[in-house]
Amino acid sequence: MIRFLALCLLLAAAVPAAAAPLAHRPDGVELRTAAATLRITALTNDMLRVRIARGARFDEDASWAVAAEIRARHVAVAPTADGFATATLRVRLAGGRLVVEDKAGKLISADAVDPVKLDGRAFTLRKQLPIRTHIFGLGDKTGGLDRRGKAFVDWNTDAFGFSSSDDPIYKSIPFFLAVGGEGGSYGLFLDNTRRTWFDFGHREEDVIALGGPDGPIDYYLIAGPSTAEVVRRYTDLTGKAPLTPLWALGYQQSRYSYMSAEEVRQIAARLRADRVPTDVLWMDIDYQDRNRPFTVNTTTYPDMKGLVADLGRQGFKAITITDLHVARLPNQGYAPYDSGAAINAFVHNPNGSVYVAPVWPGPSVFPDFTDAKVRTWWGGLFRRQVEDGIAGAWNDMNEPAIFETPTKTMPLDIAHRIASDDFAPRTASHAEIHNVYGMENTRATYEGLRRLAPNERAFVMTRASYAGGQRYAVTWTGDNSATWDHLKLSVQQLINLGLSGFSYSGADVSGFAGGPSPDLLTRWFEIGAFYPVFRDHSAVNTPRVEPWVDGPEHLAIRRRFVEERYRLMPYLYALADENARVGDPILRPVFYDHPAALQMGCDQSFAFTLGRDLLIAPPPRPESPAKYDICLPPGGWYDYWTGLPESDAAAKTISATPALDRLPVFVRAGTILPRQPLVQSTAETPKGPLTLDIYPGPDCRGMLYLDDGHSMDFEKGAYLRQTIRCSVTQAGLQIDFDRRQGSFHPWWREISVTIHGRSASGQVTGGGRDIPSRYDSQTHLLRFDLADQPEGHVTVR
Repeated sequence: MIRFLALCLLLAAAVPAAAAPLAHRPDGVELRTAAATLRITALTNDMLRVRIARGARFDEDASWAVAAEIRARHVAVAPTADGFATATLRVRLAGGRLVVEDKAGKLISADAVDPVKLDGRAFTLRKQLPIRTHIFGLGDKTGGLDRRGKAFVDWNTDAFGFSSSDDPIYKSIPFFLAVGGEGGSYGLFLDNTRRTWFDFGHREEDVIALGGPDGPIDYYLIAGPSTAEVVRRYTDLTGKAPLTPLWALGYQQSRYSYMSAEEVRQIAARLRADRVPTDVLWMDIDYQDRNRPFTVNTTTYPDMKGLVADLGRQGFKAITITDLHVARLPNQGYAPYDSGAAINAFVHNPNGSVYVAPVWPGPSVFPDFTDAKVRTWWGGLFRRQVEDGIAGAWNDMNEPAIFETPTKTMPLDIAHRIASDDFAPRTASHAEIHNVYGMENTRATYEGLRRLAPNERAFVMTRASYAGGQRYAVTWTGDNSATWDHLKLSVQQLINLGLSGFSYSGADVSGFAGGPSPDLLTRWFEIGAFYPVFRDHSAVNTPRVEPWVDGPEHLAIRRRFVEERYRLMPYLYALADENARVGDPILRPVFYDHPAALQMGCDQSFAFTLGRDLLIAPPPRPESPAKYDICLPPGGWYDYWTGLPESDAAAKTISATPALDRLPVFVRAGTILPRQPLVQSTAETPKGPLTLDIYPGPDCRGMLYLDDGHSMDFEKGAYLRQTIRCSVTQAGLQIDFDRRQGSFHPWWREISVTIHGRSASGQVTGGGRDIPSRYDSQTHLLRFDLADQPEGHVTVR
């Protein structure tokens, strides 16, 4: 029987009001009826947890996404007649509907009519969707940048060659952000691993509806008011990505597959000969013996350890794929199967037999990653790879993908053993575990690598995941296509992944399926150079897409953008540090730091920022040669390539004509942008000074971060972190170097400073002495050099 629960009305219908009052708790409120119990808890002043029990008993208080110590947090609240207040929020149950406002009474979020609907174990929640609200998040789902007007399903799916509107695809991240409302941005995370669904005004234009077929009714409401505050608090809740190795920010070359060690060596030699800076070479499944995980084809790869060592001497890291399906080869000397079977490590059919299904190695079995002892066993299988010097692990096919079945995955009644974290030990169906299976696979890999090399940063890439999976792995958007449409889609997917906690993400540059035209591949290199994870990858039996394939003219453009990424490495690494500490994405929507952009009129569906300070503006119709408008938010912007001012404090719309060798990039006025001399890999120490480009403007600052790039020593203080600021004083432009944090010594011995937008030369002083400077009246650039500057200030009159 379907029951609509507008909770206050249900109270009146079910029991006398006096018998079921609103019960105040030190950290929130509770409302009980015969049919359901609602509990609202203030975890922090800006974050609420809402749980609804079917009857009086709540579902188990356990989570794969939110750690027990986070769920146990709470703050004291001030009770009110119809709810409670925190230091920043007013929470009311008005007419049976949950209403959340800021302290000024501005609406943040409110239930719609009929806010909760139960149908057996299935449930639907309904929230108001104001007319000016935009919706973002849900990970790398297709359908454009803004989720408003669309509906989605969370069910991790092997989606080879997905279209720009296919859903579901690889990940299930049931978190969305509502942006542009009266009370600012807010986020909602539905912590339910089942096949949940979201409707953002698709069926009813003014209603957000979400629900699932079973599982806990347990969600978190995260207030801003800024989008950045919501994302930071979401990563406080579900965890932040660990600091990446520096080399993972470099260019990465891959293909399905490089068929032999000799071919890998040829690719490495060509990259160095063509002077394309590169840090990583990837090996897909054909390096293995008959596609069996944790094996090597010793005919085509006769000395993996020697290959990795040779690559290392040339400045390359090697990453190999390890899918989660284990070949079913009992008593045939295949240790992953035999050792796993010995500890009952694999998932089972309902009748108790081990589940066997076809994947790349043929008949395969599947580890029970929701069992902690199985994760420990799995992590230990990487010992040989670590000993061989393999730098990271690539976990693919972990939706989990199954061949020869229309569902592309396991039957829903497959039995998984839960023995992990604060869950009560029990058996669970695949219907419950499916969406977290890939995340727990990467957790097992990540934790195994950390145990095997405890002072090295573990690098894992995954295709499938769930909310919180950023704690264990970077990700990519899966088997995309070599089309202009998918080039644009990739940026939209990466923006929404970043807003959903996955700051380290990428898309296969070139497109995995099909084959790109020379112009498409070149444009993809240009835009990919600003992805958090920059990897060129393509499918078997498709045209080659290495940087040189279309001749010297295209190679020169592609190389120039790769080189620019390496010059920007100090800026990128500072963003990585910021992400690890604070949670801000590396690649962001323009409105993340510049909210006025939402009110500007031009098409911004392909624009994005790298951090706060660089705005990248490709043509929104990427295949078209037609002119297009670029919106520059208020505050002032400089052209990155020329260094000249492009706009002043007011918002401005400019026109651009697409050109294959140019990608419009702008720098925020108020930026201090660190750059370095060009290197061929991050293993190479830059030769020359650190460069600081100063673009005067409001809130003028920049950040330096440096460590050894690979170890965990930064946790012991072996890092350098320094903020640099600039301000206009009566004496002139003052540049302040804050006191350095950490004990790490930088590679540079000199800093070269360039001030943009100067109308005349000026006297430069610092440390009580004049500093020689050079002024270019054509470019309006003032340049001077400093000895390495631990702290203090410099004044430009």
